[in-house]
Amino acid sequence: MDNKAIYKLTYGLFVVTARENDRDNGCIVNTVAQVTSEPIKISVAINKVNYTHDMVKNTGKIAISVISEDADFELFKRFGFQSGREMDKFEGFNDFQTGKDDLKYVTKGTNAYIAADVVEMVDAGTHTIFICEVTDMKVLSDTPSATYAYYHEHIKPKPESKNQDNGKTIWRCQICGYEYEGDELPDDFVCPLCKHPASDFEKIL
Repeated sequence: MDNKAIYKLTYGLFVVTARENDRDNGCIVNTVAQVTSEPIKISVAINKVNYTHDMVKNTGKIAISVISEDADFELFKRFGFQSGREMDKFEGFNDFQTGKDDLKYVTKGTNAYIAADVVEMVDAGTHTIFICEVTDMKVLSDTPSATYAYYHEHIKPKPESKNQDNGKTIWRCQICGYEYEGDELPDDFVCPLCKHPASDFEKIL
């Protein structure tokens, strides 16, 4: 089976934010889709290891900032490559506004904001799929939405291996560029940066 076929599916990119006990947090996801039009419902899949996942599950409230082609890599580093369990992702970050239910949404590098209430949860193994009814929406700019392919081609820095001359085997995450050093990559390995599984790594040396 050629796992790379799944990369041919089209994806957008989004900052999903939540608020619980006066604490704000967010993470990057690539699986938000409209489910129905009357009422407007969307589905949002979030990895269970993300702190934002637990906050959305506990509160039933969610905000989505649609990432545009104006976004820079710093946005992905802030909300995608570090854990909200260990740091405040909004500390020192001013490019946001507060919307419905006091949820923060990102205003720079995004083109739309959507707030929603969770009405159903589906256990999908590593992820929970949240079915949500939209409660507020706003267009922020006319810049096209960034696709996953656009991110890889134009936003994510091209990784360069730092270990090319030491004779060791390197496995590189095709999603974020993280490199693992070792003869074999464990089947249950999860990228510490973007939380993608071993199947998203490729052997480069």
